[in-house]
Amino acid sequence: MYPSVKKVTPIDDYRLSIHFDNGENGVLDMKPYLDFGVFQKLKDRKAFDRVRVSFDTIEWESGIDLDPEFVYAKSQRTDVPHGETSEEQGTHS
Repeated sequence: MYPSVKKVTPIDDYRLSIHFDNGENGVLDMKPYLDFGVFQKLKDRKAFDRVRVSFDTIEWESGIDLDPEFVYAKSQRTDVPHGETSEEQGTHS
């Protein structure tokens, strides 16, 4: 069983900052997939930015979604969500 997505935020260069329900954070680079099938629609940055959490994974307004196992497996783990400081996460040095 893979962790569920709790928060998703589009960031630079067609990447997504993702927070999982197990407390992990990751960044998913979608660029390698944008030349294939329905994902070509996401080359439009406005369409890409219309991403949201849907059930336990992510979905775009256009109806494109990703398997939660794929999201977790392909996300590069980070200590802190992209754009937040360690103080915002409650992990003071």
